Amino acid sequence: MSNKFIYKRLGRVGVPVVGLCLALAACKTPAIISRTENRTVPAQFSSASDSTNTGKVSWRAFFTDPNLVALIDTALRNNQELNITQQELQIAQNEIRARQGEYQPFVGLRGGAGVDKVGRYTLPGATVEATEIKPGKSTPDPLPNLYGGAYATWEIDIWHKLRNAKKAAVHRYLASVEGRNFTITNLIAEIANSYYELLAMDNELEIVRQNIEIQNNALKIVRIQKEATRVTELAVRRFEAQVLNTQNLQYGIQQRIIETENRINFLVGRYPQPVARNSQDFNNLVPATMYVGLPSQLLANRPDIRQAEQDLAAAKLDVQVAKARFYPSLGISANLGYMAFNPAYLLKTPESLIFSLAGDLAGPLINKNAIIATYNSANARQIQAVFNYERTILNAYIEVANQLAKIGNLEKSYDVKSREVQALTQSIGISNSLFNSARADYMEVLLTQRDAQESRFDLVETKMQQLNAVVNIYRALGGGWN
Repeated sequence: MSNKFIYKRLGRVGVPVVGLCLALAACKTPAIISRTENRTVPAQFSSASDSTNTGKVSWRAFFTDPNLVALIDTALRNNQELNITQQELQIAQNEIRARQGEYQPFVGLRGGAGVDKVGRYTLPGATVEATEIKPGKSTPDPLPNLYGGAYATWEIDIWHKLRNAKKAAVHRYLASVEGRNFTITNLIAEIANSYYELLAMDNELEIVRQNIEIQNNALKIVRIQKEATRVTELAVRRFEAQVLNTQNLQYGIQQRIIETENRINFLVGRYPQPVARNSQDFNNLVPATMYVGLPSQLLANRPDIRQAEQDLAAAKLDVQVAKARFYPSLGISANLGYMAFNPAYLLKTPESLIFSLAGDLAGPLINKNAIIATYNSANARQIQAVFNYERTILNAYIEVANQLAKIGNLEKSYDVKSREVQALTQSIGISNSLFNSARADYMEVLLTQRDAQESRFDLVETKMQQLNAVVNIYRALGGGWN
């Protein structure tokens, strides 16, 4: 097909097409319901109004136990979930690159070969029959065709449809980065909580062993008193049952210790092995003083809030991309190369040289249901992102408020529980002395020992909850990922 024929054909249809596309450009998009996100938060947490924020402290400075620091450090390298999230970042980066390539010109090479057989009494056949390459030599029939050259296509981004799609991909990449940061924050908090739980169970196991020793001593005394006919066989059996019950407790605690160690091993990304720790100073651990700062700082510190913010920005751009599909698109295409029926003539210039340049303007006219549905869905997802953003902020504020109140109440509870443990520990010696002098019943001794053991368990549990509350409020403030 000659270039002149191409230009004539484009000339005949060009004016109506341009007029139609200009008319389409004036089309209005369907009306939609939009919603603006609410970023307002309370001025302060309870009575705390200081802007000092512990959430900005790095996790290496926040956690001082070297064993815990070593566990976290290993988890940040080996945790499978974190490594999966890292690949999601790579996927998001590739998406940006793909979107960027869509609004840039595309240039490629094309080549091929073929053969055509046309009828003698057709216009192409009559033209070929009457054409001579050289005097006495007509065009071959069937006609081979060889071609090769370069081509280029480019959609001019008039309405910023492609650029907005690329910007949306960038925001989704940033959301993936914040998602990874949020995974790091939760991972560090989970390891720390499990580590403190492990220390608490070690102390509970030690309490059980100490109580077994105390109860065995009491059992020896009861047996001596039975031989002296001061108590009956019933008292001996009750003391034996108490010893057996306490011995049974240690097996349950040992199983929980193994499961907690393996949970830590899983988070660290290794097979089951003992977790290095120092449990002796557990009762002397003092929870760190926490500074919660201002609620407005959560918007900058919390990775999940920043992730929701990036998702919202991407959703807004998706609406603009969907809206641009209602408008005409302008494309340009070009070809430059050589075409001939004989390899000997393929590079003959200008006889075998071909080139073309064409512009295309097209837009939707009838049956725009798919475009309308895509536009409405994009807007619905934008509203959904607004609600998710507001919900994330509200959840963050409530998490901090809850943990802040919990720290205060646990501090008071630990003081009361300490005095209770002290009183019950002293009562064990008193009850034993009274029992030996026949001024107390053996049931009083058993009940005193049981209450003292339970109170010591409660004290250890309260200490663990204090440490966990500190870790949880550190996570709630957005600490750990930096």
